[in-house]
Amino acid sequence: MDAPLLSQREKLAAHIIKQLAARRMSGSFHATAKEAAKALLDSIPSPASVLRCGSESVGALGLWDAIAHKPGVTLMSPYEKGLSPEEAFDIRRRGFMADVLVTSTNAITIDGRLVNLDGGGTRVAPMTFGPRKVLLLVSMNKVAGSLEAAMDRVRTVAAPANNMRLAGPLGLKNPCVEDGRCHNCRSETKICNVWSIIEGSSVKDRIHVFLVGEDLGY
Repeated sequence: MDAPLLSQREKLAAHIIKQLAARRMSGSFHATAKEAAKALLDSIPSPASVLRCGSESVGALGLWDAIAHKPGVTLMSPYEKGLSPEEAFDIRRRGFMADVLVTSTNAITIDGRLVNLDGGGTRVAPMTFGPRKVLLLVSMNKVAGSLEAAMDRVRTVAAPANNMRLAGPLGLKNPCVEDGRCHNCRSETKICNVWSIIEGSSVKDRIHVFLVGEDLGY
């Protein structure tokens, strides 16, 4: 990465980490995705149960396999091949009792708010309640200057990209799949149903954000 851009992101991350602390959350900055992946993996205790939620950022680094093979760790994954919809749903329900949740966020504001748009709430619900620890892998390209800018980023970048990614596997027929633009649709296959804005944590440091200098995910 270009040195001035990395320096800018590091300084901005330092500001965001202070904002997170004021909101009873914690954060750390990692210049590379590899460094962030190691830090996240090292922060998972053993023994522990870990709930897997959808995240292109985490998946791109091969972390799910690394977590599954960490001694003493049980990965609760509703994405295993061969699972019926009912079995996958049951794993997500039991996941509220997991020790750790690993995922990302669609956007983060410079004042430390976490902004997400979810399909059925199976990602944002355990972020707010359930697992004792929430670990979020968040690249600095997801930083927005305000709440409004964060929500706009989700609608114009993250949501269309995720719809395109899932169009084949889930058979989505949403208009953004065709033209890459959010239409605020009411499609029967809509996956943008639940907004979540985390202003802070009632349990201090339950949520930890690993900010990454390199771009990841949407």
